[in-house]
Amino acid sequence: MKGISYALLICAVVAGGLTGCATEKGKEADLQAQAKVSRAEAEKIALARVPSGNIKKGDIEKEKGKIIWSFDIASPGTADITEVNVDAISGEIVSIEKESPSQQAREKKTDKD
Repeated sequence: MKGISYALLICAVVAGGLTGCATEKGKEADLQAQAKVSRAEAEKIALARVPSGNIKKGDIEKEKGKIIWSFDIASPGTADITEVNVDAISGEIVSIEKESPSQQAREKKTDKD
C-alpha cells in the first residue's frame, strides 16, 4: 500500500471511511492551530491539580464556545477518573470533575452514539 500510511489505513477501517477520520483530524489540527497553550503546558497545569495522577486520555475540543484541552487523569488507589479541562487560550482551569467507573461507562456509550 504505497503512499498510504498505516495509521490512515486503520483510520479508514475504524471510521468506515476516510472522509470521517480526515475531517476529525482536520478539526483537531484547526483547534491546535488556534490554541495559545500547548498540550504539554496544559498537561502540566492539569497534573498540578491531580499531582499523583497519570493522564490516560487527552484531547483538544471546542466546548461551550471555548477551545479546551480535556484530560482524563487516573489516580493510584481509586477507579475514579478526574477530568480536568484547561482553556487552550488562557491556560486557566475551566472545570474539574470526578467520574466514577459507571459515569465513565455512560460517557463512553454516549460518545459512541
